[in-house]
Amino acid sequence: MTNETILYIVCAILISFFIATFQYKKKGKNYIKEHLLFIMLRFITIATILLLLFNPKLKKTTVFVEKPTLVVAVDNSSSTTFLEQAEKSKDFVQRINTNSNLKDRFDLELITFGDHVMPMDTLSFRENQTRISEALTSIKEVYRNKKSPVLLISDGNQTYGEDYTFSSVNFPQNIYPVVLGDTIEYIDLSITQLNVNKYAYYKNEFPLEVILNYKGNNDIETVFEITKGNTTVYSERLNFSDNSRSKIISTTLPARDIGVQVYKASLRPNQEERNKVNNNKEFAIEVIDQKTNILLVSDIVHPDIGVFKKSIESNELRSVEIAKSAVNSTELDNYQMVILYQPNSRFKNIIDEINKRNLNSLIVTGTKTDWNFLNRIQNQFNKENVRQTEDVQAALNTGYTNFAIDDIGFYEYPPLEDFLGDINISSSVDVILNQRIRNIETGNPLLFTLENEGKRQAVLLGENIWKWRAQNYLDTKEFKDFDEFIGKIVFYLATNKQRNRLDVNFEPFYNGSTEIKITAQYFNKNYEFDTNASVSIRLENKTVNSFRTVPLLLKNNHYEVDLSGIEPGEYDFVVSVANEQLSRSGSFKILDFDIEKQFLNADIDKLNKLAENSGGQLFFPDQFSDIENSLLSNEAYKPIQKSKENSVPLIDWKYLLALIVIALSVEWFLRKYNGLI
Repeated sequence: MTNETILYIVCAILISFFIATFQYKKKGKNYIKEHLLFIMLRFITIATILLLLFNPKLKKTTVFVEKPTLVVAVDNSSSTTFLEQAEKSKDFVQRINTNSNLKDRFDLELITFGDHVMPMDTLSFRENQTRISEALTSIKEVYRNKKSPVLLISDGNQTYGEDYTFSSVNFPQNIYPVVLGDTIEYIDLSITQLNVNKYAYYKNEFPLEVILNYKGNNDIETVFEITKGNTTVYSERLNFSDNSRSKIISTTLPARDIGVQVYKASLRPNQEERNKVNNNKEFAIEVIDQKTNILLVSDIVHPDIGVFKKSIESNELRSVEIAKSAVNSTELDNYQMVILYQPNSRFKNIIDEINKRNLNSLIVTGTKTDWNFLNRIQNQFNKENVRQTEDVQAALNTGYTNFAIDDIGFYEYPPLEDFLGDINISSSVDVILNQRIRNIETGNPLLFTLENEGKRQAVLLGENIWKWRAQNYLDTKEFKDFDEFIGKIVFYLATNKQRNRLDVNFEPFYNGSTEIKITAQYFNKNYEFDTNASVSIRLENKTVNSFRTVPLLLKNNHYEVDLSGIEPGEYDFVVSVANEQLSRSGSFKILDFDIEKQFLNADIDKLNKLAENSGGQLFFPDQFSDIENSLLSNEAYKPIQKSKENSVPLIDWKYLLALIVIALSVEWFLRKYNGLI
């Protein structure tokens, strides 16, 4: 309490005594002696009011005992059940909860982890993933400034996230792993990883990479095969030994059917294997029919026209029709994109129709191009009208990001020919190839793409590209690289997603152990996102012929439904908006794959490393007394007596108000009783 506060209190007491004495003194000499009770009551009232007006701050000290927190983190994933450790885990947690010694020493905090970290309610052992690193990160954030040893009850088999042994380096708490599962190693063949693209094009081949592992000491022979239905599409005989425990299979498979195609990779099990679930793995790929019709418009005869047709049609799902600029505009509805080869003033009608239909296009210029017309018909780019021609070579822009471009030898390819002059670009463009004259880059683009209001366009500033295809054959004895280069440009231009009022995003297939979420966006007639819509999904399980309807919940700028946990099978769905004639349908497959069933043993090596990194110790469930002794005997985990000093304003003391009310009430009653009022 400061001197200033003491002075205020003394002043309040003196002023209160003076006022109380003065008020009763006027009644006579002996009045004060006879009415000391009245003076005392008035003194209490005035002094209390003055103190509240001064509002001094008083210090309040609270003494309490702080116990360390024992964090019990329990693996709630399905691998615990698969390894037949569920009852052991529950019994161990029950013993902790009922142990009076631990409860006296620690504040118990029980959490579970699997797909997510959450406070323990019940142990179901149904989580589809194990994220030990996420659990450790959460514990680190919450108990950063408090002594909190961690009991980690798990088999140590993580299926998602960074390596938790690295997460434990410099971990602020001691971790005591409790190992669930068998630590004896048995012979085991497994498909550890399978890498494949989600999509493939019809009648093409798609790559596949499979990593196979073997645990054991004996030499064994097995067969790896890939089947589709009852048909074997790939087979290979393999040998494993103590010195050859891993194999990588790289192959390609044909995409002969359109739609989602399900395959099964299998590793023939050994008779002594205990876990045969990890010998099989299903995967799926969506085969896309990319058939595209392209119109090439030209009023001149040139070898480039034949090269474009040959190159594009090297993919049998693409066709090119050649026409002159006087083509009937109604025919444009049959094409996904248009190539305008060296346009002139006769191209005006066709360009107007392209703009009207918002078609994507590729413009190729050269020595027969009417640049006065081209500069006038559009405002994206223009070139000075110089009639002198020049040869330009290409330099690849490695920073192009709209689609992947491989360097097929552009730097050494023959020059293209076009009119001399700088290109002035008024829109934002992405350059694929830059111009190079006499080995010096001019800063002008040679091939670039641009996108405006949903319309895509590419521009090639030079003729004689037929020389590039010929050079590609001289270099590689085939046209494949050049044809793929042209094919990527065509695919980019022929793909133009139209905007719908109801858009639905989903994957054609899901693994059974992953999150299954379907999202949708609904726009009103002004194409503004509507946050008040009632969006639902009607789901049909084609395998068992059952139906269910589930609402989609609003999340930020989309609607979402989480279907995680539904059984594997084939599903059709319809997403619809209440009171609107809008719906979108689709289908997907859930593959019967549970990553939690791929493990045969507890990962004791990683759990032991986890204990070492954090300064803890490894235990097993049947060592409960050892765990108890280790925790109770550790001097670092003793309760600490702490004191807390708070500065409390006098006005916060609510009972002072009661004191004022009581003092005034008693004074009034006594005065009334004595006839003084």
